Amino acid sequence: MKKFSAVILIFIVLTGTAYTQVDSVLKEFRIHQNNAFSYGERLSFEISYGFLTAAEAFMTISPAPFIYNSRETYEINFDVNSRSSFDMVYKVRDNYKTYIDIKGIFPWRFEQHIRENDYKRDFEATFIQESLKVYTKVNYVEDKNYNVPYYVQDLISAFYYARTLDFKNTKDGDIITVPSFYKDKVVNMNVRFEGREVIDVAAGKFKTFILKPDLKEGFTTKTSDIYIWMTDDDRKIPVKVKMKIVIGALVAELTQYSGLYGPLDSRLD
Repeated sequence: MKKFSAVILIFIVLTGTAYTQVDSVLKEFRIHQNNAFSYGERLSFEISYGFLTAAEAFMTISPAPFIYNSRETYEINFDVNSRSSFDMVYKVRDNYKTYIDIKGIFPWRFEQHIRENDYKRDFEATFIQESLKVYTKVNYVEDKNYNVPYYVQDLISAFYYARTLDFKNTKDGDIITVPSFYKDKVVNMNVRFEGREVIDVAAGKFKTFILKPDLKEGFTTKTSDIYIWMTDDDRKIPVKVKMKIVIGALVAELTQYSGLYGPLDSRLD
């Protein structure tokens, strides 16, 4: 996996439902409490290597519901664009999109549109939640279908689902099991709780908790250590992500936020 893709991935692989294989069919959908986010939220990040700002990233929730399968959903886009000054080195124009059920916080559809230098890939996954199936397309061509467990997440919906979980009583060293549908399979991943820390970024000074996901199992064998700082409050927005590489590290930091569901009680300035 390319370094940019690894930085993108660390934002969106977090969820907390244990994976179990199931053979039954959903009769009705769950209702899952969400006090973390809502319509109109926008998070902006800068991705840097040393003193060089290489890219910008944006996580945006639509301002109003999008009706999918006759149900209200959050339409969420995650965009990563390299800076124009960095395009000559490595040009990136990536877009990830998901439609998350408002009441149940599970995905109905996921899209991935990768544009990195000359590399191009389009991937789509349609979640038939009532029959526990996922149907995929690669470069707009019908591909395969897969059996999945109840309420399996995609890469983006997993992150937003994780924000609804309660980390208040989580202790250093605790492990969270992370299932998501990725490419052609359900992947389980361990996320280790690394403690709490106060950090400063461009968007402010925050109390945070730190997570360390293991992306090697099922995702890639090339990714180095990754750490994620999340606001230690009900919003649980990502403030900083750091990925160690052979020389130095890639770092993504929150620069701006707007449209939050409620106050950031973790902010100290």
